[in-house]
Amino acid sequence: MDTLKILIPTDFSVQAEYAYLLVKNIENKMDVEVHFIHIMDVPDTVTLDAQGTIHTCGEIDVNYIKHQKEIIDRKLTTLKEQYGEKINTHLLFGKTTTSIVEFAETHKFDLIVMGTKGAWGLKEKLSGSETQMIARNSKIPLLSLMCDRSDLVIDNVLLVHDYRDAAKEDLSLLNKLTKAFNSKVHQLQIISRADENMRVELLKLMDEHAQENSIKNYENHLINDNDIENGVIHFNQMHEMDIVFIGTHGKGGLLHKSAAEKLINHLFKPIISFHIN
Repeated sequence: MDTLKILIPTDFSVQAEYAYLLVKNIENKMDVEVHFIHIMDVPDTVTLDAQGTIHTCGEIDVNYIKHQKEIIDRKLTTLKEQYGEKINTHLLFGKTTTSIVEFAETHKFDLIVMGTKGAWGLKEKLSGSETQMIARNSKIPLLSLMCDRSDLVIDNVLLVHDYRDAAKEDLSLLNKLTKAFNSKVHQLQIISRADENMRVELLKLMDEHAQENSIKNYENHLINDNDIENGVIHFNQMHEMDIVFIGTHGKGGLLHKSAAEKLINHLFKPIISFHIN
């Protein structure tokens, strides 16, 4: 059986605990290798070498940084005591989102799992959540959740995509999860309007996408809505999905609204975002 290598960024909050509880649920169906990582957000002039020695430019008190590191080390040790010695823990110095993305890609993780508080209004416009930023920049799929999903049963998976521009994607994670949970994939195309000929053509393209990406157990759905976010919300109201897969081009920001990032901040469902070309 394939082992799923999972990275859980932690700030020791309840959201990070939600992330681990969901991973434990996945562990009931698959072999998983769990790594927790905490990032100490320090200036670039403060570094931690491979031997654990702290270096600064001299303007920052080394003893203060050592004290903060000792506190974090104790918290990471407590995680091992709480969750078992088989979990792995890591402490890095750097910028939070950049360090998580680089660590996940360098060490070839299959999935990043993060609890998030979401973001609305002015906060979303100015910065967004860290989870949103990681979804934008990480080539590793990201599973985000806002609340306790320790009882999650993945019977129905919603795959949101534009099948008019579909090609072979890296959906290996989707296929692993659906195989482990014996799930049905619901392929969803959200459109503003379509005549009968267009609907027939779209359903054909969706079948081709499933075949191209080795999706066996699936249904196709078309829904008329103003945008992707509302389409996903309305579809979930009609058909109770357990988890949402959605691709992102990684172009979110002030000038480009990413549907995946908006859903991460607003939808109370576990969401797996993955990069598409």
